[in-house]
Amino acid sequence: MIHWGKHLVLDARGCNIEKANDPEYIKEFTKKLVKVIDMVPYGEPQVVHFADGGDKAGWTVIQLIETSSIVGHFLDHNGDLYLDVFSCKEFSAMTVQSLLEEWFKPELCYMNTIMRDARIGSKADFWVEGVQKF
Repeated sequence: MIHWGKHLVLDARGCNIEKANDPEYIKEFTKKLVKVIDMVPYGEPQVVHFADGGDKAGWTVIQLIETSSIVGHFLDHNGDLYLDVFSCKEFSAMTVQSLLEEWFKPELCYMNTIMRDARIGSKADFWVEGVQKF
């Protein structure tokens, strides 16, 4: 990797609401994600529900990994999902997107990868729109 790290940002619309509201399912997805992108977990994933009474209520997962973190937010009311994977170890963004689509069945998924480096500045390498209808 030329840059210090990669920051993958995935926005998935209209995921399976039942699965996006299941904390055990979210935890198992996170464990599987760590394995398939060949990361080393630091402890167990933390899955916590935040309810602000509005359309922002939902589950948040945080998984520390030896090379940084995985964070996801799952909205209660519509199943939208926001996932960030940041690591100084190389990983496949397409593998992350494929696993997310397999587990949560979104109507639409947007992916943005940012190459991070404090010495030369961050830059967005590409913006990919992946449309999957299930």
